[in-house]
Amino acid sequence: MPRLTTLMLCAGALLLTVPAHAAEYEVKMLNKGPDNQAMVFDPPFLKVQPGDTVKFVPTDKGHDAETIPGLLPEGATPFKGKLSQEISVTFEKPGLYGYRCVPHFGMGMVGLIEVGGDTANLEAVKQAKLPPLATKRMTALLDQATTKNTADAGSGPASR
Repeated sequence: MPRLTTLMLCAGALLLTVPAHAAEYEVKMLNKGPDNQAMVFDPPFLKVQPGDTVKFVPTDKGHDAETIPGLLPEGATPFKGKLSQEISVTFEKPGLYGYRCVPHFGMGMVGLIEVGGDTANLEAVKQAKLPPLATKRMTALLDQATTKNTADAGSGPASR
């Protein structure tokens, strides 16, 4: 009986050391969002953990998703999707990632992902030169990233 107990304890300890599965999120690229704004990512702001994946889906054709130069953590790998094609990005490095739809950047089609609760590159993101409407939308997204009570806003995975 002591061997069985020891075996059960070891098995239980092993189960506790298994890493949690990373989550997958989905961001839609839309001509019109749920709030009737034109040219949007939905949701435009996400909080994810390192190792989580975000899938950008061109629900409406004619969109892409790519990092905005200078709006990602130091040492992070930029991403660049193709027009009207899905792209999945796994975020490993904590920090803020600003992204855009290149054809609609001037129309304010931007989004923001916060990885690991880290906003260390916030000032660099704030200093970025963006078109006027993109600046307005990015400022609103940065407000969400710096508000500690936004744990529910865009934080739930689309699927696991």
